[in-house]
Amino acid sequence: MTTRPDVHSGVIHDIGYRPYTGPRLGRRYATRSLYVQSLRAAFGLGRSGKSKVLPFLLLGGMAAPSLAMLAIALFTQQREMPLDYVDYLASFSVLPQIFLAAQAPVLMSRDLRHHVVPLYFSRPATRGDYVAAKFAAMFSALMIVLALPLLLLFTGAMLAKFPVGDNLLHLLYGLVSAVLYALLYSAIGLLIAAATPRRGFGVAAIMGVLMITRALASITYALNGGFDPMRADSASWVFLICPSTLVESLVNQLFGLGLDNSATLHAPGAAGAAVFLAVLLALTAGGYALTLRRYRNV
Repeated sequence: MTTRPDVHSGVIHDIGYRPYTGPRLGRRYATRSLYVQSLRAAFGLGRSGKSKVLPFLLLGGMAAPSLAMLAIALFTQQREMPLDYVDYLASFSVLPQIFLAAQAPVLMSRDLRHHVVPLYFSRPATRGDYVAAKFAAMFSALMIVLALPLLLLFTGAMLAKFPVGDNLLHLLYGLVSAVLYALLYSAIGLLIAAATPRRGFGVAAIMGVLMITRALASITYALNGGFDPMRADSASWVFLICPSTLVESLVNQLFGLGLDNSATLHAPGAAGAAVFLAVLLALTAGGYALTLRRYRNV
């Protein structure tokens, strides 16, 4: 008579799994790690070689003219730099815009495309932590791109023995301008990039918004007599529709830069400067809030 095997019998195999007994670093550490990883990704660090080409090319493109001005100032013994710090950022504003358009989708769209965003929210980081880390990383990356040439210009001014006090003051003006550019660009760029998982669409949309608003501001400014010798201050209100001219006009008016130069952009008076500042803060806060709302549904 055969014995029927016990269907409930089994064997326990010890394959070496151990529970995690190390420290729980928590939410703050997770947010900081995401910030560092995102900042590195903005410059292609930790990725393939071709991912580093564009960000470092743009960084070099922003720094190269300042080095050329440094050489000119030293060898020709000029008394001041060819461009002021705030004017420098305005003259080469297209390069930070390209950097934003190229790298904001790297920070946002890739996570959406690969469906890894919910993994960040499993624990311990929250949706607010995710957006804060991404915003801080984009802001820091833009500050590196914007502030590096200003510091090189200041170094050149010191080597050329230009007045320290005047150059230090104008360097601070330039850094304030860089902070405002970085805040506004980050809010707009990340909001647009978070709207699509396709990086190409994000790049095109960001550049489209920045370029089209600039063109509209210039055309409307010209139609309102902005380039006339005796232009009315009311023509300057059109600069509100473009992020780059918004910051440039605000900074020039706040610090009284280029008031005797008709080609310099200015907000229309003290009241205009207050309105420009309010619009800038509203756009930044609104862009951040809408990005946070976008990730509440992910």
